[in-house]
Amino acid sequence: MNLVSLVNPRQCGGRPCIRGMRIRVIDILDLLANGLSTPEILQELTDLEEEDIRSAIQYARRRVDLSVDRRSGIGDEEAASW
Repeated sequence: MNLVSLVNPRQCGGRPCIRGMRIRVIDILDLLANGLSTPEILQELTDLEEEDIRSAIQYARRRVDLSVDRRSGIGDEEAASW
């Protein structure tokens, strides 16, 4: 089940949020990147459920897995920044 809402330009600057709440996908990813565990995130953001965290990770994975058109050079700049 995909719990990440569609981008709403009137909510959180148009950034993807969880279930229409004002909890952005990036907020969850930042907490994970800073070493918080799922139980710690759920304690910090009490409106979330475990499936919300998995959904945020799945959303990010799909966004990262976009194809790159090497003929046009699209994506080269992003790849060079790594």
